[in-house]
Amino acid sequence: MPITVNRVSVPVVVDDEKCIADKGCRVCIEVCPLDVLRINPASGKAHMRYDECWYCLPCEKDCPTGAVTVNIPYLLR
Repeated sequence: MPITVNRVSVPVVVDDEKCIADKGCRVCIEVCPLDVLRINPASGKAHMRYDECWYCLPCEKDCPTGAVTVNIPYLLR
């Protein structure tokens, strides 16, 4: 699977300033039923690795720091 080198728009956005994955938090990764979230080896923060989101929201709701935002498309709201 190709990996992009440029930033692209994805449904799940993680605020690096709020994310504490580099301190051991893995809540968003563990609650995702599709296993699309990963730790970025360069920053140690969580990010969306694959764009296969179901917009089910446990990653956003369970994040202890509020770092995760799920951008639900207009037609699905």
